[in-house]
Amino acid sequence: MATCKNLVSLSNLATPFSSLPPSFSSPRGFFTSIKLGLHRRASSMRCYGCNSAGAIALDMSDSVLDVPEDSFRDTVEEFLTGSSHHHDDNVARFMKMERKPITIESVPSGDRWFPYLDKFKASNGEYLSSGEVLEALEPYIMVARKERFRKAVKKRSYSVSLVVEGLADFGNVSAAFRSADALGFQSVHVVSCDSSKRYRDNRHVSMGAEKWLDIEVWNSTKDCFKVLKSRGFRIATTHLGIDAVSIYDMDWSYPTAIVVGNEHSGISQEALELSDLHCSIPMNGMVDSFNVSVAAGILMHQAVCDRTSRLGCHGDLTFEERQILLAEFFLRHNLISTQIADEYARRKLDQPVSKL
Repeated sequence: MATCKNLVSLSNLATPFSSLPPSFSSPRGFFTSIKLGLHRRASSMRCYGCNSAGAIALDMSDSVLDVPEDSFRDTVEEFLTGSSHHHDDNVARFMKMERKPITIESVPSGDRWFPYLDKFKASNGEYLSSGEVLEALEPYIMVARKERFRKAVKKRSYSVSLVVEGLADFGNVSAAFRSADALGFQSVHVVSCDSSKRYRDNRHVSMGAEKWLDIEVWNSTKDCFKVLKSRGFRIATTHLGIDAVSIYDMDWSYPTAIVVGNEHSGISQEALELSDLHCSIPMNGMVDSFNVSVAAGILMHQAVCDRTSRLGCHGDLTFEERQILLAEFFLRHNLISTQIADEYARRKLDQPVSKL
């Protein structure tokens, strides 16, 4: 049975958490008593109101706190297998913090693209800032996990994005996602294709990497490229033509979307015509191409190396952007994170405003 291993210790089943006296400034004031019981029965959660001391009891004694990693991947599976056709709805279901609207209006010159707004919409309609989200959730995430989140966020960038166009083998998609996460790329785009092969068969390849990525799915290459260009990206397609530039001669400090194509036919003609430049990986052997997921890994690794050489590091988020993305990671941590944030928002709304 999968468990919320980062929130509770398996050796301390049904152990209540104790905390500091209630106060609005401390999230522990909202959750002074959370009782977690783990049993092998169907999952259900009963959330009870706060008592006079400001405590909340999430009574799990007759249920199970079962937060499988796969639950997050199922959303991505729906993206890649075409069960949902509305791009905005897809993104909204997977992302937690509010996002900027998807438009084709150009990003002002000199500005970098960052997708999130500094607000999370709770179930009661109340908005929380990233700072409030962190305050609400921090007591319920283990220190080692929080440090790993902070380290990952510090090295993240939206300045280079991966685009996979029409891949038929979702094992390759999963492997490319894993490389993107490992190398510090936060944004990936998928131009979907029809395929009877289920993404579920290959989810293990990405090791849950897609849970931490921002994945946008498009019905057409044209729509994908149009939006990327409006965000200030140049489009670089991988191609073996005579006009292709070596990836080792490119300046990766410029916002770039790397496009890799179908395993059999490569990049589509439409993508080649709409792209800003063609690039290639120099080959020194008898074969003339890499596996598509290997090629994606090499491209992204070179981008990181070049950006580090030119800029000093690959990660380029501002302090405010890192805080927002950290709040996003906290909210994606497991299935009860948004419930804790919702309760924080409810208490915030109910908290009387002091009059001077």
